[in-house]
Amino acid sequence: MKTLLSGVKPTGRPHIGNYFGAMKQFVDLQNDYDDVFVFIANYHALTTENKKDLKLKENTLDLALDYLAIGLDPEKVILFKQSSTPQVAELSWIFSCLITMPYLMRAHAFKDAEAKNKEVNVGTFNYPVLMAADILIQDADIVPVGKDQRQHVEIAREIARKFNLLYGETFKEPQEKVLEETETVIGIDGQKMSKSYGNIIPLFATEEETEKIVMTIAMDSKGIEEKKNPDDYNLYKIAKLFVSEEQDTEIRAMFENGGVGYADIKKYVAGVINDYLREMRERRKELEKNSEEVLKILEKGGKIAQERAESKMKIVREKIGI
Repeated sequence: MKTLLSGVKPTGRPHIGNYFGAMKQFVDLQNDYDDVFVFIANYHALTTENKKDLKLKENTLDLALDYLAIGLDPEKVILFKQSSTPQVAELSWIFSCLITMPYLMRAHAFKDAEAKNKEVNVGTFNYPVLMAADILIQDADIVPVGKDQRQHVEIAREIARKFNLLYGETFKEPQEKVLEETETVIGIDGQKMSKSYGNIIPLFATEEETEKIVMTIAMDSKGIEEKKNPDDYNLYKIAKLFVSEEQDTEIRAMFENGGVGYADIKKYVAGVINDYLREMRERRKELEKNSEEVLKILEKGGKIAQERAESKMKIVREKIGI
């Protein structure tokens, strides 16, 4: 039994890529660890360019509602705001004095940001160091992440190793956990699902909104009677996340046997998605009616996380001579 930790930025409502790529893992794994920490990464959110549109307080509460709605149990999971542990910023500075710029310049997130915008803020450049502080300050053993975040956990391991060599054994070397079958969820256009690409299916959209989005997924010009390979279509790749074995057999037959129009297949897929998400969507509506309780859950989790963070920082300060 070990400690699991991960988090998501409150920069907008989650989509099914967030859910299958990371969030669902928290629910699946919350019974398998002594301690499970899930934080809302509001410090990390500040790296975005659209700071005036962040609405951090509103988005933080929304994301807490989302986490609880998907099935996180606050009796098993320590749910908290990243800003409840200001010690991570202190530790991030200490780590920044250990790690080199050339090393961080190899980070995928920085290279992607630099390719799109030459005026990259320092927070974006230093993002992996703050993430390392989030992980290491809580003595996390396992970090569930999407495939694109794997490198950040590698950086956290390297920082832990470097600190331990210099100051003595202090930090665990965390391991990432990526569910291979959902390590990258594609969007409705075939690219990785991302808000920045505008190709998402929101997790908590209405059933009508979900069907409307699914109906826009591009297909091809093959005739209704033609036999088709479902694996060639983005629609099927998305549907596979939601279908049961029986439903999978049925939808594959629609493609492979011919005789079913794309519009009918899309309506079937939209129905499968809505059936899968209906319970958590209804749970979220109930949670919205009692948001004060959700804030109390965040406050309670924040106190626990801060106590652990401060305990670790006392050790770190003593070792570095502060």
